[in-house]
Amino acid sequence: MFASRTDWRFDPNLLAQALERHRQSGRPLLDLTVSNPTTCGFAYPEREILAALADARAMTYSPESKGLPQTRVAVAEYYGGRVGFAGAEAVAPGKGAQDEIDPERIFLLSGTSEGYSHVFRLLCEPGDEVLVPAPSYPLFEFLADLNDVRLATYPLIYDHGWQMDFRALREAFTARSRAVIVVHPNNPTGSFVKANEAAELAEICAAHDAAIVADEVFLDFASFPAAERPLRGASAAKTFALGTGALTFTLSGLSKICALPQMKLAWIVVSGPETLARAAAERLDVIADTYLSPGTPVQLAAGKLLALRGGMRAQIRERVAANLAFLDGLLREGAASPLTRLHCEGGWYAVLRVPSAGSDEALAAELLERCSVLVHPGRFFNFAQDGFLVLSLISPEKDFQEGCRRLKRFFG
Repeated sequence: MFASRTDWRFDPNLLAQALERHRQSGRPLLDLTVSNPTTCGFAYPEREILAALADARAMTYSPESKGLPQTRVAVAEYYGGRVGFAGAEAVAPGKGAQDEIDPERIFLLSGTSEGYSHVFRLLCEPGDEVLVPAPSYPLFEFLADLNDVRLATYPLIYDHGWQMDFRALREAFTARSRAVIVVHPNNPTGSFVKANEAAELAEICAAHDAAIVADEVFLDFASFPAAERPLRGASAAKTFALGTGALTFTLSGLSKICALPQMKLAWIVVSGPETLARAAAERLDVIADTYLSPGTPVQLAAGKLLALRGGMRAQIRERVAANLAFLDGLLREGAASPLTRLHCEGGWYAVLRVPSAGSDEALAAELLERCSVLVHPGRFFNFAQDGFLVLSLISPEKDFQEGCRRLKRFFG
């Protein structure tokens, strides 16, 4: 009766079983996997957010396939002053120069997951391939299944920092490869695509008539070249939205930028060679029109919400910096620790290399049962081997510190 694309496993895995037992026990839990900023104790400008949503124009439905024009202009302004990999610098509308990002090349969505589906439908026939990084976020598997697309992976390799394995990427291409996904910065490694990597990636994709799909939801959370430097001193990372030598679809949204996942507003920016970008935008317009645009209240509020993002970004950066500093200090204390934190450049996560004689999932389940600490096993993010745990750096500081102490004692 059901489509084969939904033939997933529904039995709970080892960690899910352990978590259910822990919940039934009633013991307090230190959750170091939390990724929802609205539950992490940040101070939101509630009055301003609610006022932005109380716009009387929301009582009228004016469907726009790409989204409301003023909202697309606000998104274009978000990119104002940024530098792209091609060396172009965005200029905010109304500043006396031609805009680098045309609002007509921006498509508003209810979330980046919808954006992936739009791009997959635009580029892929059933059974075509999309190349995704490993490690990376596991959501891609479900999005590919739902859009009848096959995934092929290319590795990120770690050598005093993460980098793309271009030899493996080239070998992963087949006649059915249609796009390469980059997560910039990556979730969970926190690694950015470097300028030389972006140039080589564009060259490879252009040669194979493939597109770049750049997920930049964490772009505003660049950290620093050396892990001990303050986050607020970091320079802004380059964006794919200002174009490369290949057809490029850049995804982002309010979920991370404004720490407002409940507002459900995201976007695609189409860029690249003009002929390809124009043809892609024409087809995306039809796809977007078929799905209809996101809710009017959040579209009308988007400009004000984006204007408020600085306060939330500062709080999150301070939390990330504090938790990283505590973790690094803890690992340096006492005897040599068997735990190693891998270098990260941005995002909300830290990756620990840990001693392990079994699976990461079994290790995370044991840590939960013995210490009441919940962490992500590395395999959840498609690490190539066991021996990695992933911690959320936006966890409340008190919980993060106690959880890390217990984790260190567990391995000690």
